[in-house]
Amino acid sequence: MNPLRVAIVGFGKIARDQHVPAIAATEGVELVAVASRNASLPGVPHAATLEALLREGPPIDAVALCTPPQVRHAQAATALAAGKHVMLEKPPGATVAEITPLAAAARATQRTLFATWHSRYAPAVEPARQLLAGRKVISVKITWKEDVRIWHPGQAWIFEAGGLGVFDPGINALSILTRILPQHLFVTSADLAFPANRDAPIAANLALSDAQGLKIAAEFDFRQTGPQSWDIDIETDSGLVTLSLGGAKLRAGHQQLVDAPDAEYVGLYRRFRELTVTGESDVDLAPLQLVADAFLLGRRRIVEPFEDVT
Repeated sequence: MNPLRVAIVGFGKIARDQHVPAIAATEGVELVAVASRNASLPGVPHAATLEALLREGPPIDAVALCTPPQVRHAQAATALAAGKHVMLEKPPGATVAEITPLAAAARATQRTLFATWHSRYAPAVEPARQLLAGRKVISVKITWKEDVRIWHPGQAWIFEAGGLGVFDPGINALSILTRILPQHLFVTSADLAFPANRDAPIAANLALSDAQGLKIAAEFDFRQTGPQSWDIDIETDSGLVTLSLGGAKLRAGHQQLVDAPDAEYVGLYRRFRELTVTGESDVDLAPLQLVADAFLLGRRRIVEPFEDVT
């Protein structure tokens, strides 16, 4: 079987840190081009834009869109119209509704549209899902706090409308939650802290539930200094289950069940490769819908201005 020839579109931190090494580590996937106005990769063909790449670049089968979500819809539509498979970095778009016509275009062209949630491929997520299938969940507490200056240095788009602000990392927790819990979840209240000089929140507290009244509390904060927190504590009828380090570790009571290295993006590319063989799509919008509902229900508080300086 020929390798899947992938072009990365948008060559920022996530593309360099995660996509490039993951492609190199995934059998049957090959990086053949990069499209970016501001960056390139030595030894790899480069174009300034996706359109230029499609006109003048080497033959490709698929694109991985690593651009900010505000521009991703138009790029995905262009790639699908050109007959290419499309991987969408998370979040898949700036709105929920814009993904529907992309999914329809993928079906019409028999190409793959893959809305990725990389945290679902963390090593402890599937074991947690299997463990919880045999237990009654009583309550859930999410603590997802990190320093935006470390993880998104100089990326002003994240605080622009459509950039999601603190929900850019927070949606990772929601993607795990909607994978490991079998029932449909919904937001019941939200408190959103907007810096006075920004258009997206820097912190958020959410309450969520399900049809049976499960109590879920989530705290997201982009202002964390010192140790970073990516934890989900789940109280069950058989004791506490904890996913920590973004899904790298799983503990049940005093027993450490999983403690494994990161391989999330390799998992994404393996899945992408599988999907493209048949032209099947994988578009789960549940995490993005929860974020959209948080904005709909959220009480907005104005907090001190945020400047991206140390």
